[in-house]
Amino acid sequence: MSSQQIEDELELAREMGRWLSDEERDQRVAQKLEQKLALERAQRVRQRLIVLAGVFLLIPPLWPVAAGLAVYLLFPQTFRRLMLLAGGSLLVVVTLGVSALALGIALLWILLT
Repeated sequence: MSSQQIEDELELAREMGRWLSDEERDQRVAQKLEQKLALERAQRVRQRLIVLAGVFLLIPPLWPVAAGLAVYLLFPQTFRRLMLLAGGSLLVVVTLGVSALALGIALLWILLT
C-alpha cells in the first residue's frame, strides 16, 4: 500500500469517524474503478463522434447530420431532451394521421354503400 493510499484511508476514517472494513474498502475501490472505466468509455464515444462529425463535414449532403452531431457533442443533455420531445411529437402526429385516415376511409365506405 502506498503512502498516498494510507493518507487517503486515514482522511476517510477521520471523516467517517471509524476505519473501513476490508469489504467496505474493496467496495470503494471497485466503485472508483467502475467510475474510471465509465469515464474512459464516455471519452472514447465522444472521440468517435468527433471523428464522425469531421467525416460528415467533408461530405456536403451530410452537413445536417454533422450539425446535429455538433449540437449533441456541445449540449448532450439538452439534445437528448429535445430528441425525446421530437420523438413524442412525431408519435402524436403519426397517431393523429392514421386516425384521420381511418376516419376518412370509414366515411367513404359509409357514403359509397
